[in-house]
Amino acid sequence: MSLQEDLMTAMKAAMKSKDQEALAALRAVKSEILLAQTESGSKEGISEEQEIKILSKLVKQRKDSAAIFTEQNRSDLAEPELAQAEIISQFLPAQLSEAEIEEVVVATIASTGAEGMKDMGKVMGIVNQKLAGQADGKTISNIVRAKLA
Repeated sequence: MSLQEDLMTAMKAAMKSKDQEALAALRAVKSEILLAQTESGSKEGISEEQEIKILSKLVKQRKDSAAIFTEQNRSDLAEPELAQAEIISQFLPAQLSEAEIEEVVVATIASTGAEGMKDMGKVMGIVNQKLAGQADGKTISNIVRAKLA
């Protein structure tokens, strides 16, 4: 099943169970996908890679908002954001552990011959392509920084 079919199924289930949090999160995802489709002008849809980017962006936005709300002692606003992030992340590929990310980073550094922080951008670009949607960019950045230092 495609992502859009999965979304519609999940939205129907959320409507039937009257789960407003899930419904809001799923509608946000559907909206972003429709915007991306109209931007590209394609009738068929968008690629799976673009779908993963959209989902990752939405999860990151929700987590960032929750972090800001938590800093301001507004747990009443942070909890729905985290709940929505959890719902959206169900549609993402399984996330890799730090050890698995580290293996990819070490292999990439060896294959590119990167030496020091000046090559961080080159390594980050390759690793981000390999691990699209499977790892958080911040985690990848921290591991690359540690390995190149």
